[in-house]
Amino acid sequence: MTGRTRLLDPAVAQAMSALSAAAKKGLGDPVLAELVVIRASQLNHCAFCLDMHLRIAREHGVSERRLDLLAAWEEAGDVYDERERAALALTEAVTVLTDGFVPDEVYERAAKHFDDSGLAHLTGLIVAINNWNRVMVSRRIPPGGYTP
Repeated sequence: MTGRTRLLDPAVAQAMSALSAAAKKGLGDPVLAELVVIRASQLNHCAFCLDMHLRIAREHGVSERRLDLLAAWEEAGDVYDERERAALALTEAVTVLTDGFVPDEVYERAAKHFDDSGLAHLTGLIVAINNWNRVMVSRRIPPGGYTP
């Protein structure tokens, strides 16, 4: 396990951080952004990212109920609006990719709520958090290291 907990090369970390920041800024909705990154992190079992982004979501005023039900968003009724549900469906499809493609109906559902720029930023955010999740999980970075 030697070396797994070493930090990323600064240039790689800066590039990953720049993608995350640009995607979040372009999306323009910090609550939606946190719901997306938390859901992807749940699917990827990334404790570090979950710990970090749950804290950030709370700072943005996301209720405990919405955070508690995120893993079951499809069955949560009106806890999430249609735009959030479309973004979460796209998050799951891009994160899992079990069939090799994002289903057309999932993409079209998201396209009803996001213009081309919004879809690009949303997809960029999903890709960025999946990248972070994979780095943190593969290196077995434990939760608790995030400080705002």
